[in-house]
Amino acid sequence: MSTASRGRARARVVVTGRVQGVMFRQATVDEAQRIGGLSGWIRNRADGSVELLAEGERAAVEALVAFCRRGPRLARVDDLQVAWEPTQGNLAPFDIGF
Repeated sequence: MSTASRGRARARVVVTGRVQGVMFRQATVDEAQRIGGLSGWIRNRADGSVELLAEGERAAVEALVAFCRRGPRLARVDDLQVAWEPTQGNLAPFDIGF
């Protein structure tokens, strides 16, 4: 599924669909905090999609990606692209980025 090392993982995710104006970013931050142990950010992109970068224990990152596949109640996820990257350990606690 990924090329990330066993144990820790880092994923860059782009979500398209009805994902802006539906609390997608805040719901994702809330979910990341519920999961725990994640660092990274989520932000709106000019093309109407949402992008996030998350790093932490592999299971936690995969759980956040799974959440993004469905999104919050008012969202409609049409597509989700995940790029697994080498872990770097240089991200702040998960929050909304700008």
